[in-house]
Amino acid sequence: MSSTVIGYIFAGVYTVISLILVTIILMQQGKPQGLGAITGSAVETYWTKNKGRSKEGMQRKITVVLSVLFFILSLLIDMKLF
Repeated sequence: MSSTVIGYIFAGVYTVISLILVTIILMQQGKPQGLGAITGSAVETYWTKNKGRSKEGMQRKITVVLSVLFFILSLLIDMKLF
């Protein structure tokens, strides 16, 4: 494969990852802790202990993975090795 073809493939994957990343970040909800965390009224519940298994936990994991891929692809594209 030619180096320009690989460059186009990286650019396409980079664009798709960036669009998915923006969409997932916009779908996430803010943290509802507010002043409760400051005053100490935050109570540990079943929900807070198992947050990683929920939809929000899955979105957070996907966001982290896509952010790392986005960063790595940014570096590879900037190096202009292809």
